[in-house]
Amino acid sequence: MPRFSERTVTRSRSTAVRRDTSPSAPSHPRATLALTSAATAVALMTYTAPVITLRDTATDLHTPLSAQAWLLNGTPLGLAALLLVAGSLADDYGRRRVFLGGTLALGLTTALGGLTNSTLLFTLARIAQGAASAAILASSLGLLVTAFPSPRGRLHATGVWGAFVSGGIAAGPLVAGAMPSWRVAYGALGAAALLVAALGMRPLTESKAPRGGRPDILGALTFGSALVALVAALTLGRDGWLRTPVVLLLAATVAAMALFTLVERRTRTPMIDLSLLRHPRFLASAAGGLFTGLTVIGLFSYLPALLQQTLHMSAMNTAWLFLLWSGLSFVVALQAKRLAGRVGSRRQLAMGFLLHAVGAVAMLGAIGSGSWVRMLPGLILGGVGSGLLNAALPLVAVESVPLDRAAMGSGAQQTFRYIGSCAGVALTIALVTSSGAGLAHGADVAMVVSAVLAVLGAVSVGVLRERA
Repeated sequence: MPRFSERTVTRSRSTAVRRDTSPSAPSHPRATLALTSAATAVALMTYTAPVITLRDTATDLHTPLSAQAWLLNGTPLGLAALLLVAGSLADDYGRRRVFLGGTLALGLTTALGGLTNSTLLFTLARIAQGAASAAILASSLGLLVTAFPSPRGRLHATGVWGAFVSGGIAAGPLVAGAMPSWRVAYGALGAAALLVAALGMRPLTESKAPRGGRPDILGALTFGSALVALVAALTLGRDGWLRTPVVLLLAATVAAMALFTLVERRTRTPMIDLSLLRHPRFLASAAGGLFTGLTVIGLFSYLPALLQQTLHMSAMNTAWLFLLWSGLSFVVALQAKRLAGRVGSRRQLAMGFLLHAVGAVAMLGAIGSGSWVRMLPGLILGGVGSGLLNAALPLVAVESVPLDRAAMGSGAQQTFRYIGSCAGVALTIALVTSSGAGLAHGADVAMVVSAVLAVLGAVSVGVLRERA
């Protein structure tokens, strides 16, 4: 397996465009930005739809409380398991090809998810949606790096793309809440993905940076097995963290990760070059993704369902309330590219985490108060923090690896993001529902934990400085 020294990374950055087989000036850079942003928004809309429809979906599918984490975690599980593979495939076999294939697959699997009639089939459909979304997210930044080769162009393009991550998160609950049923919502989102795939057939220019060799299927299987075991352990942990099944699943997670590391060290074309873990810039990117999933996604994925259950809010009213958070995130992410040029993307990440922590603390007691108005200050602060994070993360991802491996860098960071999401959602549900003092007390515990983890995220990206 090739090793990247600091000198190698620097040399790779200066020659990335020359070694990449794509043309230096794609014919439609604006169309590339529009299509990748649109597909990303649809993927995130699909991701966040169950946030609002969880209660109705669980009722329709007869899903018990102990299994509801799987309804939320199916898509992030598919994302986390296959983002690294998707990034490698995009770099080696064509980013346009992987992007269009993923967008088409997202449309089909989302529509099929709306036709399922059991928790198992719905979860499997959600995992397939996650796999398709992995192809979209990993290949999008690779396409953008090729379409916008200058540093200024990359700053603009990744800022817009990051804003559409927030936009998709904002629009998903609104679309799902506005539909007559969760099944109709999935049909509409599937149709939107198919439309983007059709529109992208002509304008997108193919690009790749082939390494040779075969896809790292064994690495994907071992990594995916580790994630399934981890999510299952966190889901079952709400009934007791020291029970034998939980301990065995955690042991299986460790064993599968050890096997994954061994596979990655021996294969010719690994999903991820493990030597990158020695570079502070890559570690900062990974930490940023991981703590975003643990804190922001983990908490805000379950809060809407909790509000519907405790304050008896309708799905649409809950969606409008959370638009304050997600809408602010979208607006801030659009504007934050100017901030990144002044303070640096790493400091911007730290600021985003700290604002989320303050927002989570501001929401303490809101569920117990019986009034959604108490949520407003926390939602505002959290929305600004989320926008800063979503704007900085894609830029940090493409800067953390050689430019001809941009899709791999994007896939690596987002893998950590959705590993954090899987763990964060399962942990939040476990903390909220396992409290003997009631849901309001459990929600406060989850918010405190989220705030503490966000502070740890800010510290981690702050101390990981690039070596001279």
